[in-house]
Amino acid sequence: MLILDYNQPVPVQIGQPIFVPLYSGVRAGFPSPADDFLLKRIDLSDELIKHPEATFLMRIKGHSMAMAGIDDRDIVVVDKAITPEHGKIVIACVDGEFTCKQLYLQDGVTKLRAANPDYADLVFKDGQTLEVWGVVTSCIKQF
Repeated sequence: MLILDYNQPVPVQIGQPIFVPLYSGVRAGFPSPADDFLLKRIDLSDELIKHPEATFLMRIKGHSMAMAGIDDRDIVVVDKAITPEHGKIVIACVDGEFTCKQLYLQDGVTKLRAANPDYADLVFKDGQTLEVWGVVTSCIKQF
């Protein structure tokens, strides 16, 4: 199970925008002068946050979503204004514990799927509680 570091999500505080350069066409192979590809300066909050009042960040702890590109210590952007649907990656509270998984809603079956074959899916039984806190929209990672 993938457990998050915090008992409560941290809401995003929107303040003064911080604009950073956005380049296009930057190659991952043969180098080229990047200044020729400067498009504009962007505010990352505009790129990552669509509903500021309903968005929060959570740090991931664990490896169960590795094949979805979400690794241990990454920060995910979570939007509570987006409707949780089949196939979306969500932050859910299961029996009082937070987890990050892919939501499965098909043929009357509700489960949370891991994106790592080393981890089992969470299949719900009578008496278990599932509360979806929000939909993961982005993943922020450091190298």
